[in-house]
Amino acid sequence: MNSKPSDSNQPENPAPDAGAAEMAEAQADATPAPVKASRREQIGWYFYDWANSAFSTTVITVFLGPYLTTVTQNAAQATGGFVHPFGITVYADSFFSYMVSLSVGLQVLFLPILGAIADYSRMKKQMLGFFAYLGAFATMGLYFLQGDNYLLGGLLFLIANLSFGASIVFYNAFLPEIASPDERDKVSSQGWALGYLGGGILLLLNLILFLNAESLGLERSHAVRISLASAGLWWAIFTVIPMISLKSRAPIKQLPPGEGYVSVGFKQLMHTLSNLPLYPQTLLFLVAYLLYNDGIQTVIALSSQFGSQELGLGESSLISLILMVQFLAFVGALLFGYLSGWLGTKRAIILSLIIWTGTVVYAYAWLRTELQFFIMGGVIAIVLGGSQALSRSLFSLMIPKGQEAEYFSLYEVSERGTSWLGPLLFGLALQYTGSYRIGILSVAVFFILGLVLLIFVNAREAILEAGNEVPARL
Repeated sequence: MNSKPSDSNQPENPAPDAGAAEMAEAQADATPAPVKASRREQIGWYFYDWANSAFSTTVITVFLGPYLTTVTQNAAQATGGFVHPFGITVYADSFFSYMVSLSVGLQVLFLPILGAIADYSRMKKQMLGFFAYLGAFATMGLYFLQGDNYLLGGLLFLIANLSFGASIVFYNAFLPEIASPDERDKVSSQGWALGYLGGGILLLLNLILFLNAESLGLERSHAVRISLASAGLWWAIFTVIPMISLKSRAPIKQLPPGEGYVSVGFKQLMHTLSNLPLYPQTLLFLVAYLLYNDGIQTVIALSSQFGSQELGLGESSLISLILMVQFLAFVGALLFGYLSGWLGTKRAIILSLIIWTGTVVYAYAWLRTELQFFIMGGVIAIVLGGSQALSRSLFSLMIPKGQEAEYFSLYEVSERGTSWLGPLLFGLALQYTGSYRIGILSVAVFFILGLVLLIFVNAREAILEAGNEVPARL
């Protein structure tokens, strides 16, 4: 099939510029190779989810935010609660959230360029390994975060989170290379499931260490530092498996004469952004995804706050909930992988969004007890991995061949670049009503809008526009 939409689907466009013409000429004779991947390579790919999930669970979800805030507060004791990194006045309690925002901003800037470079080279595997180990070693360096050295913590987290996002782009871009269209859902779901399992196992071990630190002769701050470093060590050790198993394949797109990888990366990014309207169904799916995924990320980020402030749940209950969600999400990702074979990928995602909407409505109207909160958490866990894994596999079918890393960088950027909208709406609703229940209900807007747009996505047309094979069950 062609790697661009048919003429009947293309709107009239002005003549391409010289850079685009060079790239088109370089790609003219490229013939997409059929997917040839062994089960061993697929399993190796799964293990990068197992490896990097330790960072998102142990570091981001549980330990680093409170600990880095404490370190920053130590530095701010003599200055009225403020620190002054590089002459900028920052409230100590806000430092970690600013570092999160800055790291996301850097990802928005760099990831599309890195994705375009990867598509023009044989270095996708090498770039995955480079950023994985850069992030892992930066995470291990968090062991030395103590006292009032908040700048060290901020810098190491910045490097680690930027590297984490970059490595995920290259990791996702391997999916079309290792799985045929008909097995894409299963492979994506199994990778996502293994990630939840790996992240949950290490988090469980670290929470056991943290809760028993004093009986082991450790200060709790020391237990936190060990836990942070262990996430980096876990990330580094298990990244060896995909590095051994994944194969470097020749790129479909060839570097135009006289171009370097960096310069062609910038040109290809501009070319892709300008051509994205030529794939209207892919663009519609991308918009739908960023809306409903924003709702998902908001629920994940604010569920603990809702439980503690609205229901009065203690720390032990919230920790138990986090662990339960990790392990049930493993089951949910596998379940939805099989469910997609029965309903079809798009219908399975729609079902998950209906359940997501129902959970936030339930939290607003009927949620009262700790038992109900855990039941709701279990329902969320089941749809959590499934909705994200199937979205990834469906999007991978809508990408023009040879542009996997670049399009997945846009996918990653669209996810992270809008992830502030849900928390902002939640915060505004809470501020103006004083009700956490109205705040959580406001998140339903993202699920409903994303669901409506997804219903109008013609997945078959999107796949054909991208020049890909339509799976038997869609």
